Amino acid sequence: MSDKKKVGRPVAGTPKTVKLTVRVDEEAISILDSYCEREKVSRADGVRVGIKTLKDK
Repeated sequence: MSDKKKVGRPVAGTPKTVKLTVRVDEEAISILDSYCEREKVSRADGVRVGIKTLKDK
């Protein structure tokens, strides 16, 4: 019975196992919220996009 499937939602893409907590100023959150509203993404996804752009630099 070791091939029994797990109960719950399947993991979409790569699992996000690291939790990141960060403090930002009002200007930074305003920029993030503006981007997220414009692109219709969550704050977390907006932060992920920002981090990925750092990889290209």
